[in-house]
Amino acid sequence: MLRLVLPKGSLERATLDLFQSADLGVERSSDVDYRAKIDDPRIEEVRILRPQEIPRYVAEGLFDFGITGRDWIDETESDVHSLGELHYSKATSKPIKVVLAIPHDSGITDPAQLRDGVRVSTEYPTLTKRYFERLDIKARVLLSYGATEAKVPDIADAVVEITETGRALRAAGLRIIDTLLVSNTELIANRESAADPAKLHAMSQILTLLEGTLSARDRVLVKLNVSASDLDRVIAELPSMKSPTVSQLFGGEGFAIEAVVPRSVINTLIPSLKDHGATDILEIPLSKIVP
Repeated sequence: MLRLVLPKGSLERATLDLFQSADLGVERSSDVDYRAKIDDPRIEEVRILRPQEIPRYVAEGLFDFGITGRDWIDETESDVHSLGELHYSKATSKPIKVVLAIPHDSGITDPAQLRDGVRVSTEYPTLTKRYFERLDIKARVLLSYGATEAKVPDIADAVVEITETGRALRAAGLRIIDTLLVSNTELIANRESAADPAKLHAMSQILTLLEGTLSARDRVLVKLNVSASDLDRVIAELPSMKSPTVSQLFGGEGFAIEAVVPRSVINTLIPSLKDHGATDILEIPLSKIVP
C-alpha cells in the first residue's frame, strides 16, 4: 500500500534502530543497498536515500511518506504534509540546530555586525540567503559539500552549519552567534497520499508505533509491594506518568503498585522506595508506550 523512504547518512543508524525497536525491522541485502523491505502489510516498498532529497521526492509523489529533518524541508521549500515530529537525532533525543558561526577571535558578537560581501560557507544556501536578506546584509553564500567548518578563514568568513552539541564547531575554533532554525526529525507525507483516508490511517498507525517506541526509551515500569501502613508514603515518592495502579494483595496483606517512571530518576527512586517501606521492587524495561 505505502512507499516509504528513509534517510541515509547521519540519521541512518538511529532510524534503522528505531524501526527495529518498533517491530518494523528494515531488511536489506547489505549496508550499501538502497532498496529494502519491511515485513508489514502496510508497506510495499522501502528506499534509503539522502535526507536532502527526501522532501522533494515525497512532495512529487515518488513516495507516500518518509523521514527527514525540518531543516531539509525548509531548505528545499517542499510542499509536504507533516504527520508528526520524532524526537531523535544522530546521537541524542534533542533536535539539531542550524546555526551561524564565526571565528572565535573575530570580535563579532551580533550578526548585524557582519558587513556586505561576507563569505558564508554552508550546505543550506536557501536558508542562508533568506536569513541574510532578513538582516539586509548582502552575503556571498558559498555552497559547501561537507567539512564546512574547515573553510574558515581562508575560504569563508563564517559558516551556517548544523550542530547537535556544538562540540565540532568549538573544536574548529568557531563560535555560534545565532540560530537560524531548530530542526526535529519528522515523518512527512505526500499531500495526495495524506488526503487518502486509507493511506493516512496506515501512515498514522506507523507513526503510533514509532512514537510509542521513542516514548518508552526514557521510561521504565516499576512494580512493588507495600504494607497498608506505608502505602501513602510510597505513593508520594512515585513520579508516575499518571496515577499509579494499586491493587490489594491476596489475603488483604498489603498492596501491589505499578507505575511508569522516568528512567533518569530510577537510581535514586528505588532506594527511596525501599526506605519508605516498599518491598519486592522490580524494574522492568518497556518497548512501547501508547497513550
